[in-house]
Amino acid sequence: MEAMTGKQYWEFDPQPWKTFGQPSNGTGFVHRGVATWTGGGPRRVYINSRWRLFALDSRTGKPIPSFGVNGEVDLAAKLSRPVRREHYTNTSPPVVWGNLVIVGNGVGDRLAYRGDPPGDIQAFDARTGKRVWSFNTIPTPGQPGHETWKNDSWKYIGHTNVWAPFSVDSARGIVYLPVGTPGNDWYGGERPGDNLFGESLLALDARTGKRLWHFQIAHHGLWDYDPPAAPALATITQNEVKKDIVVQATKQGFLFVFDRVTGKPIWPVEERPVPQSTVPGEVTSPTQPFPTKPAPFAPQGISADDLVDFTPEIRQAALAVVAPYQMGPLYLPPSLQGAIARPGVIGGAGWGGVAIDPQTNWLYVKASNEPALMAIAKRDVKSDTVDAPYVLDASRRSLAVRVSGAPAGGGAAGGTMGGGGRGGSLPLIKPPYGTLTAVDLNTGDTKWTIPLGDNLDVRNHPALAGVALPPKLGVVGSPGGMVTRGGLVFLTGGGRVLYAIDSKTGEYKWEHDLGQVAYSNPMTFRSKAGKQYIIIATGGGSTSKLVAFAIP
Repeated sequence: MEAMTGKQYWEFDPQPWKTFGQPSNGTGFVHRGVATWTGGGPRRVYINSRWRLFALDSRTGKPIPSFGVNGEVDLAAKLSRPVRREHYTNTSPPVVWGNLVIVGNGVGDRLAYRGDPPGDIQAFDARTGKRVWSFNTIPTPGQPGHETWKNDSWKYIGHTNVWAPFSVDSARGIVYLPVGTPGNDWYGGERPGDNLFGESLLALDARTGKRLWHFQIAHHGLWDYDPPAAPALATITQNEVKKDIVVQATKQGFLFVFDRVTGKPIWPVEERPVPQSTVPGEVTSPTQPFPTKPAPFAPQGISADDLVDFTPEIRQAALAVVAPYQMGPLYLPPSLQGAIARPGVIGGAGWGGVAIDPQTNWLYVKASNEPALMAIAKRDVKSDTVDAPYVLDASRRSLAVRVSGAPAGGGAAGGTMGGGGRGGSLPLIKPPYGTLTAVDLNTGDTKWTIPLGDNLDVRNHPALAGVALPPKLGVVGSPGGMVTRGGLVFLTGGGRVLYAIDSKTGEYKWEHDLGQVAYSNPMTFRSKAGKQYIIIATGGGSTSKLVAFAIP
């Protein structure tokens, strides 16, 4: 596409819907981008679509015949176990380093059967498509971490995959991978142990795939707290000494900060006791890691004090919603009774990740403030996609608060879905439902936090007529922001309004209603004439649009 005019030069459709229909991850046909490479010749474009990796000629958009077989590589051909290809997918782009194309993969959370796809990391020759190396995120005998998969669970447990974007230190040749939760996401009785490298930040030698270091962010994960965002690289200054760091934002609302080469935490990380599971067969980790700095950027845990209280009637309705369930601190385990977790399954931080200003070393992270109900149920009837003894109870997902004067219907699964208001419901908790936080990475100090965006469904709810509401209620969503040298942070946070925020103060400087949801991160580029543009993807399916703005 021509950047200045939007004129289309070519298009390529990998046709992911053919053969097996919709992917298993429940999100439909979504993808977060492509990677490019030029090895002294014409630039190539790489896109990983489900189980296929394509190499395209950037001039024509056509597959390059010398890459793999007629321009594509079968990503499932040499995995550590045979898999059902319809359950293997990709939603984030590959990373190119040197002459290698490195890929992770996606596996649907709802899949919980023995032998479901593992999360092997693979690297392919950028010219030929030949596989150069692979890394088992579920270690086999003799590999580091194998002892953390007890009862031979390494043989049949899957997932433990890198579905999120990842990063590479180009100069050093280190690739940083946020590894996701092992299957089953909410019950680990069939995978006793800490389950490395599940829910870890993993650093590999990009040349060989050899593990350099790792840090497990959550042991024996049960909350779908897979690290969702690309690790961010920066160089900070402490006591007049420069340090190259990598930062991992998490769904828990933490920022884990490490030395880029050694993996040593920049600030101490403490193992603290956490609540234990009461589910038969489940053995939770007695402790979880808590970074001492920076402070959490999202609320953690939930109590009655956190419930929505716009009016006394709404407060009583919220208390009635939580009455059947458990509430408590971060890492309250899923239970048969039902446990309310905050942050919920989308975070905290989402796949939009963080933005870092290299001039100041300030980091900006969008957070969602939405709890999730984690109620599991015994499953007696097996299927070809679920054979686990306990699974998430689909009949108990709603935390919608209903009050008189609200329209009938609604009640979205998995929480209030976007901060509430759908089908007449209100959010379970007090606002803000989404925030933007600035952190100085030199010191680890939080500089400011603001409510990010608004929720018109809540603001215009008939039960709130005459109630004084905050100027901004905040928006739930995974997209992150982009910071410019001019001192602005651009983002939607998952809503339909694009905001420009003063990076030093958190003040709203500009906003534009895009007319439809922009569930994406903005980007910027400079034209040949030296003019700066901001561009963002909006809508979905037939309503998809790219919207561009010029900076005066």
